[in-house]
Amino acid sequence: MSNEGLAFIVFVAGMLVLMGIGMNMALALVLTGAGMAWVLGFWDTQLLAQNLVAGVDSFPLLAVPFFILAGELMNTGGISRRIIDMAQAWVGHIRGGLGYVTIGAAILLSAMSGSALADAAAMSAILLPMMRKHGYPLASSSGLIAAGSVIGPIIPPSMAFVIYGVTTNTSISALFVSGIVPGLIMGAALVVAWRWMLRGMDLPEGTPMPMRQRMLATGRAVWALLMPVIIIGGMKTGVFTPTEAAVVAAFYALVIALFVHREMRVAELYGVLVRAAKTTAIVMFLCAGAAVASYMITLADLPATLTGWLGPLVEHPRVLMVMMMLVLIVIGTALDLTPTILIFAPVMLPIAVKAGIDPVYFGLMFVLNGAIGLITPPVGTVLNVVAGVGKLPLHQVIKGVNPFLLTYTVILFLFVLFPQIVTAPVAWMR
Repeated sequence: MSNEGLAFIVFVAGMLVLMGIGMNMALALVLTGAGMAWVLGFWDTQLLAQNLVAGVDSFPLLAVPFFILAGELMNTGGISRRIIDMAQAWVGHIRGGLGYVTIGAAILLSAMSGSALADAAAMSAILLPMMRKHGYPLASSSGLIAAGSVIGPIIPPSMAFVIYGVTTNTSISALFVSGIVPGLIMGAALVVAWRWMLRGMDLPEGTPMPMRQRMLATGRAVWALLMPVIIIGGMKTGVFTPTEAAVVAAFYALVIALFVHREMRVAELYGVLVRAAKTTAIVMFLCAGAAVASYMITLADLPATLTGWLGPLVEHPRVLMVMMMLVLIVIGTALDLTPTILIFAPVMLPIAVKAGIDPVYFGLMFVLNGAIGLITPPVGTVLNVVAGVGKLPLHQVIKGVNPFLLTYTVILFLFVLFPQIVTAPVAWMR
């Protein structure tokens, strides 16, 4: 067996074993990368250290800590709650209205935080107690919150798009634009799925709020609603880059939380910064570890090997996309979104480009597939967040998310069959 083939076995077997014993994902990536270096004859601690540093030494990656900080400030400063209150004022009285509130809040929060985990935590803390109080089935309610949360990595600004763009050298601004229409379609699909599920629920209609109260709730949320307008508008007009947009988002959220809403004290800022720093450290360590593994994957020429396996499908782009999406669905059951991007995007993108697939379209499809993986057991990070914050058994959340998981899978393959749904809006907005 060649050294390259042995390196591939070391990578796959090493990741399976280390994940199986519960090792930290970033450390597992470093160790498998080191094992591949040994097999390939490139063992050098200095080389490993250089790749660890190179994995996080990127200006666009500065967007990640600032978007994380913006999400923490939104939750602590009452911005997220005001968005939910506004949605409740307008549609909360409809039969099953809290479900529609969840979907509307998920779309609006996605346009501000860019993080599925932050949105899941905010909505679980605020909406689940309300649903429990009004007699909503907790399985379906928690499943809807989890499903709504994964719109976060699709609608801009999105940390997943930032990481994908840095990893594959794809335009982050174009990726942001590509997520707008698919994100809205995901929200519309959740509305259809929730309406279908309501047939089996005995839920009464509520009393509509007076128009004055609705307008007051909207007025209280106006500062929150301006946030995505400023971020997306600024990037569209070229006032600032995606990285600078993250700084603007964090600063805007800080000003609103401290001086407009006044729901956060200066003393609480330390805790917000610590939580954001911890989350940032996790993401950055993953980026560093993946850089080591990706470098060794390149040295082992694994992309060429994979291209050889999928070579016959290059002449059939849609069939190739279906095969890659199926592979990513399987991967998503075991890996979180960030490591999936860091490990597999640099390997798969060259094959897609060779088949004539638009790199921005492929990036959207890749991130969408990875986002669906966030609600796919057994890993399902978002499922764990909803279960933890809502104090529910994990199996109950998994049961409730299954109908929405099926809905998203249908959407994924709809985009495979009709890529114009994604590419046409991007071309028009450009």
